[in-house]
Parts: sequence; C-alpha cells; structure tokens
Amino acid sequence: MLYLNKEDIVKAATPDQVMDAIEIAYALDLSGEHESPPRMHVNSGNNTLLYMPCLTDSIFGTKILSLFPGNADRGKAVIQGLMLLNDPDTGEPLALLDGARLTAVRTGAVGGVAVRHTTPGNAKTIGLIGAGIQGFHQIYFACQARSIDRVYLYDLSETKQIELAGKLKEALPGIGIETPSSVEKLVENSEIVITATPATNPVLPGDRELLKGRHYIGIGSYKPEMREFPRVLYSLVKNVYIDTEHGLEESGDLITPLQNEWISREQIVRFGEIIFSKIPPPPEGTTLFKSVGMALFDLVVSELIYRSALKNKIGTLLA
Repeated sequence: MLYLNKEDIVKAATPDQVMDAIEIAYALDLSGEHESPPRMHVNSGNNTLLYMPCLTDSIFGTKILSLFPGNADRGKAVIQGLMLLNDPDTGEPLALLDGARLTAVRTGAVGGVAVRHTTPGNAKTIGLIGAGIQGFHQIYFACQARSIDRVYLYDLSETKQIELAGKLKEALPGIGIETPSSVEKLVENSEIVITATPATNPVLPGDRELLKGRHYIGIGSYKPEMREFPRVLYSLVKNVYIDTEHGLEESGDLITPLQNEWISREQIVRFGEIIFSKIPPPPEGTTLFKSVGMALFDLVVSELIYRSALKNKIGTLLA
C-alpha cells in the first residue's frame, strides 16, 4: 500500500490536472456512473465527523474527516483525516492519503472550476472572505483558472489575514495582495468574491447595488445553521449553481432561502449541467455558486494523485 503525505499530494498533480479531474467527477455525477451513499455526519457540539464512501468502475475509496473549529485556537488544523483507496475487484487497500491536504486541494479545485465556468475570461480581481487553510487553496486555484492580477483578503482575525497574505505573496509572485479594512471595500474592488468561513450570519453586506454584477463562490456553510450570503443576493441571481444536491439538506445558504421562498427549487441548478452546456450560465450579471462537496470529488482526485504518484515514484510504500 502506498502512503501519500501532504507534500506528496501536491507534487503528484498540477492544479490544472486536479481541476480537470473535478470536471470528470461532474460528468460521472450527471451520468450516475458512481455509487455515493449519503455521507454520514456525526456532530458533537461544534465538532463534526464525516464518513464518505464512494465507488466507480475503476476504484473505490472512503474518506474519514473531522472538523474541529476549536483547533484554530490550539494552533492545530481544523480539518484532520485520511483517504483510503481500494481495488474495486479485490477490495485490497491501494493507498492511504492525507485527508486534510486532499480536502484542501480538491475543494480549491472545485472553486477553481466554478471560476472557470461562471466568471468572465478577462476577470482580473478577486476577493476572499475567510483567511483559513481553505482560503489559500481557493485563491491559488482561482489564479490558475483566470489571469488574476490583484487579490483582496478580509478576515476578522488580522493575524490570519496577514499570515495568508504572506503565504500568497510567496506562492503567487507578481500578483498584488491587499488587505482592505472592510468587507465593503473588498466587494467594491472585486469582480469575483469567494467566501470560506464557518459563519452563522451573512458575511456579505446586504447592499443590493454593491453586490450587483459580481460573481460569488460559497465554500463555507456546511451545516444548516451556517450562512454566508445575505437575502438580497438571491434576488440578484437567475439561478443558484450547486455542486451536489446534498447541499439542499446540509447548507444554510440553500436551506434558508428555499424555506423563506427567496428562491424557488426550479432556480437550483446542478453545476455539471453548466459545464456540459445543458444550461449555459448567463454571459453577464450576478452569479452564485454554492459548494458543500461530495465524496466523488475526493475519489476522482485521489485516484488521479495515486496513479500519478505510482508513475513518478512519489510516496512511501507501506509493508
């Protein structure tokens, strides 16, 4: 069995390869060529354990992930976990991957693919609200999907904001990184706005004119009580694009607007239909993509990484 740590995962595949794999996952999801039971949530206070099995014709795997928000105050990663890959014919374990880095990379790629398909090809500016681990990967992948020349960062923690700015300056030389003093200034200067927070109240201002005409990608809000988007945003969009219908039961950014009839069920569109042109996105105006993730993303991306690692002799063989 092959073990792939954080560094191995990054070495094994380029950002464009990972984003292409996410698009393959969307195709498999549309065709139904996979088995993905609803992921199991075990909640204990603010802490969550996720158990996510998935099976395709070529491989099957299971990701076990924990989300402990309090770890941030302990100097530990909020997300911990492992991904196990198995041979689909024999069930033999093939590989064990660091679950936290896999999650960060594939979620960054999900955001990057959303940037690919819902934003103008000439977009140059992007704003991020939430300076955690996922924030780094969202910006990194977005900058592979578009020729971004300026990034705006905002977080309630000035320390996190400064730390992320430093990491991005090192990883993305030549791109301007700024830390505006308010969310309003971030939105004002950004064509694309990504939210990556565990907020229970909207992190965007309820200013219709300010929000109008921009492109929003929601990565946080993975529980019913969590919300990042204000009511007014839903009145600006024709459709809300989602990566998986699990989100309709999991995210407050979908549950609350549907329950309150800010949007209708008919306005919810699976993102795979956008990629494969069944429902083309509007050429202009305001767009909104909401992700909660799905096990199929983890499986397809981890298979890509595993096969590339084998080919390039990356990782550690376990007895």
